[in-house]
Amino acid sequence: MSRLRALRRLVSSAAVSPTPPPLARSVTYMPRPGDGAPRAVTLISGDGIGPLVTDAVEQVMSAMHAPIYFERYEVHGDMNRVPDEVMESIKKNKVCLKGGLRTPVGGGVSSLNVQLRRELDLYASLVNCFNLPGLPTRHEDVDIVVIRENTEGEYSGLEHEVVPGVVESLKVITKFCSERIANYAFEYAYLNNRKKVTAVHKANIMKLADGLFLESCREVASKYPSIKYNEIIVDNCCMQLVSKPEQFDVMVTPNLYGNLVANTAAGIAGGTGAMPGGNVGADHAVFEQGASAGNVGKESIVEQKKANPVALLLSSAMMLRHLQFPSFADRLETAVECVISEGRVRTKDLGGDSTTQEVVDAVIANLD
Repeated sequence: MSRLRALRRLVSSAAVSPTPPPLARSVTYMPRPGDGAPRAVTLISGDGIGPLVTDAVEQVMSAMHAPIYFERYEVHGDMNRVPDEVMESIKKNKVCLKGGLRTPVGGGVSSLNVQLRRELDLYASLVNCFNLPGLPTRHEDVDIVVIRENTEGEYSGLEHEVVPGVVESLKVITKFCSERIANYAFEYAYLNNRKKVTAVHKANIMKLADGLFLESCREVASKYPSIKYNEIIVDNCCMQLVSKPEQFDVMVTPNLYGNLVANTAAGIAGGTGAMPGGNVGADHAVFEQGASAGNVGKESIVEQKKANPVALLLSSAMMLRHLQFPSFADRLETAVECVISEGRVRTKDLGGDSTTQEVVDAVIANLD
């Protein structure tokens, strides 16, 4: 939680309490020797708005004097594969920040996003969809974390044409990957004081595949008695999201459903341009805009330089926490929240007409 949210809670409690609240005691963070050394991060600028928003992050990190430095690479979605030197950089640095990569529709070019997840075994995708203070939305009290299995399911890429006009596409669900993502979801909920985990499925139709996913979630849930566990069919889930999103806390999903649920939740909470996310595995992590809808942007937005950098800025704050620089993450999140709350500087998707650079300048001005 950012210091702004903590302060807001403190002020709220003071307003209703007859006695002044006790002074907050700061927690001393004692890093191990070497933990504070500047860290190298691989930076992929990507397509469309990618160069604009990654440049925004670079400017803010420089203004903060954050203890990281970027190794920048040009990668584009129409490439056959991610260049070897880029993969070597990510494997060496173990952390990557990337802009959106355009995935061609149809044809023979595979998604580089999927290639990154597979080769680095980034098995967990995490998207945090929440109301930003001062940004009006149809629903309040939305704070949903969508945790999506990232390596199999319909994204397995096992497709072939059986005979002309007949294509077979295989959905692969394994016990190993289902248990792994369920464990991650419950560990996340436990460590972040979340109260409920909801498994999203279609086991009423895909009885074996999604049935195996549910079976794995139930087994893991039994090890966490303090966390409420429930299940919901994916079509009902989408309906419930747009009508009563506040009922959801942590959601764990197979691959394809997670993509749909995360984008729906992001739209409810304020738009895909404001929701952070990341992809993590045992050894590596790639941080990017949380929800993928329109993640490379329209050409007009690129030409006018009015791309919204908020999602990637908040994703970079997640990255700073991952690198064990929590105070820098707090500063960045607080600055972004102040800019959104003030409402004077916003891009078109958030109801304003500001440029990317104007948002960056406002965030830098609000760094304390």
